Amino acid sequence: MTLPKTPSFRLDGKRAFVAGGSRGIGLGCAVALAEAGAHVVIAARGAAQVQTAVNEIAQEGFSAEAVVLDVTDLDAVRETFGTVGQIDILVNSAGLARHSPALDTTPEDFDAVTAINIKAAYFLAQTAAKQMVGRGGSIIQISSQMGHVGGIERAVYCGTKHAVEGITKAMAIEWGPENIRVNTICPTFILTELTKPTFDDPEKRAWIDSKIKLPRVGQVEDIMGACVFLASDASGLVTGTSILVDGGWTAG
Repeated sequence: MTLPKTPSFRLDGKRAFVAGGSRGIGLGCAVALAEAGAHVVIAARGAAQVQTAVNEIAQEGFSAEAVVLDVTDLDAVRETFGTVGQIDILVNSAGLARHSPALDTTPEDFDAVTAINIKAAYFLAQTAAKQMVGRGGSIIQISSQMGHVGGIERAVYCGTKHAVEGITKAMAIEWGPENIRVNTICPTFILTELTKPTFDDPEKRAWIDSKIKLPRVGQVEDIMGACVFLASDASGLVTGTSILVDGGWTAG
């Protein structure tokens, strides 16, 4: 009898591009991919912050480089992908949230959130996929549990994340014959610098605790394993779907 061999979670020889990779979930993904052996291109708008992230990853003995990029500038996105070399893995963690009651949503907030969460996400994936045609690759969108449910004061945000889920499924169907896999990771509330004000609000914290079935909230580290899985051969037949890292929020 020949025993089956577990597919590798290693990413040696792979090149990954992480948009929004200088902090929070994006930084966690960049670190995880680098630790698994990939060379990681970290892209973000803030030059100092992205360089700091790259320096700290390099100090740990891993391979990374910095790119300053506004993902809503589609010309800049195309130019950047033309200069950084072929990419095997795209992780898009760039995103924006401007929460308010649906009755109070302004056109300016709507346009700002959709420009990053939908339009930029779409064309980042398209640009990466054009490089991957004939070679294959993995595209990972950092979506949200709010792409599967609704939430108070989150109508626009929920709409954008539901859109990302639909876009991901359609792209997976089209690009499957090229062995390009397209998936999402859908976190619950993750404790980061950006979400700290929400966690510090007693009423909102009580709402979060009532929805998460496990006895704690999310940490950046909770996303890192899912990212490596979707980037690696271990998920070789996984496409057009989402990994819900939500502590059971969407279970009911």
